[in-house]
Amino acid sequence: MSKGFRQSQSTLHTWSGLLLGWVLFAVFVAGTSAYWREALNRWARPELTQIADPAQVVSSAAAVLQRKAPDAQSWFITVPTRDSAGASVFWVPAAKEGEGKQRRRGRRDTSAFIGADGVEGTARETRGGDFFYRFHFDLHYMPVFWARWIVGIAAMFMLVAILTGIVTHKKIFKDFFTLRRGKGQRSWLDGHNASAVLALPFHLMITYTGLVTLMAMLMPWAVTANYSDEAKLFADVFPQAPVAERAKVAKPLVDLAVLLKDGERRLGGEVGYVTVFNPGDAAARVTMTRGGTSMLSARAPAIGYDGTTGRLLWQAPAPNGAVVTQGAMVGLHAGRFGDYPLRWLYFLCGIAGSLMVASGLVLWTVKRRERLPDPARAPFGFRLVERLNIGFVAGFPIAMTLYLWANRLLPVDMAKRADGEINAMFAGWAILFAYALTRRPARAWVELLALQAGLLIALPLYNIALLPTGLFASIARGDWVLAGADLTFVALGAGFGFAAWRVHRFRPKPKRVRSAPAISSDAWAPAE
Repeated sequence: MSKGFRQSQSTLHTWSGLLLGWVLFAVFVAGTSAYWREALNRWARPELTQIADPAQVVSSAAAVLQRKAPDAQSWFITVPTRDSAGASVFWVPAAKEGEGKQRRRGRRDTSAFIGADGVEGTARETRGGDFFYRFHFDLHYMPVFWARWIVGIAAMFMLVAILTGIVTHKKIFKDFFTLRRGKGQRSWLDGHNASAVLALPFHLMITYTGLVTLMAMLMPWAVTANYSDEAKLFADVFPQAPVAERAKVAKPLVDLAVLLKDGERRLGGEVGYVTVFNPGDAAARVTMTRGGTSMLSARAPAIGYDGTTGRLLWQAPAPNGAVVTQGAMVGLHAGRFGDYPLRWLYFLCGIAGSLMVASGLVLWTVKRRERLPDPARAPFGFRLVERLNIGFVAGFPIAMTLYLWANRLLPVDMAKRADGEINAMFAGWAILFAYALTRRPARAWVELLALQAGLLIALPLYNIALLPTGLFASIARGDWVLAGADLTFVALGAGFGFAAWRVHRFRPKPKRVRSAPAISSDAWAPAE
């Protein structure tokens, strides 16, 4: 018998959600944490004080660059906000003889981090929240090109799963208000529906805009049909101020703090990035780009100055409709434009999305376990999915917490410390996977969820006991970025603890065997 349309969509929904569901879960969880990327960057550097004047940090960064790379081809400075850990700076050394313009388009060769005190290297080496942000589309330990293809395909599967889920569940909005506890498969389905419908517009938006951020790679045909030269495409999407050749006449750079205030006035918002070309030369040029925290579009306007006089020389042309649309899509996905209430809304919707993916993965095993003739001898495919669920749904959040613990426990002066934190995360995750393979699933769920609860709640306690940036000290200073991070860890730990307690108490109800209807003895009597 052929399946109806809704039944066929149900099959598509199941398999599009399962096949890359584990990758989707990791991407969703890491991406959700990235909404507090700056807060995690500060939390990961407890040596640094809160920034009082971002312009002063920029001036200090310029002084550091002047000392470390006075003859560099260009400097790049990220302008911090008061919630940031500090300013990241990069520089490209001057091109050597024979390298020419190809060197100009090379990668940034050297970097440093400048804290609120204006000094380089006073904080521990770490990638903080930036690692989670990059991981959610670049993954790790593999080439970026292939990682983005994997994430892009997983996002396509996610979009298909959402759309087919809407079609499949004809009572999806009615079922949102239904949550039956202790009903096994029915309870998991109710939880899956609730987490999906609660933030359905967000799920659609974040998945579609995520695909838009990778559209030039996933669907390059429009680009190749309209641009034969990559440089022309780059100039249209990211217009750059013209740069003069180095005059080889020494001349001091204008005060960037003063120029920063003029840039904010002309751009209509906070400056996010400062680029200096030919520093210390009479042909120096300074470009200022508006920050993404002050506007929706990720394609921010820019202006260019004479680096020695501060005279305005250039203003980026107005972007065309395609660039504005793409920039707005990327801005919606990143959510940097929002203030704290909107950030919290993004974060909570991201948690709902993570629960939606996780409950869907677990529901697959719950549904099929009830149909197994002998659950003690489940087929290999079922056991594989069950173990993968434990390794990802319970294991990956623990691995992220281990990354935070590595930030606290590794020696501050350790060589390649940032890589050490990341390696500790993945080594811990591998151990958790091995544990999931050897432990009975019912016990593994309880123990790993409880472990995650303990690790999260212990983080603020460690900070209180051993660091000057503990919860109570942060509240006393009015530093709600650090205090909010610790309070969030406690809340998440309580959530994982509650989940462990519920799983521990759950006892599946034995199946009721329907008895055959009683047959009257008259039924066997011969008819008269």
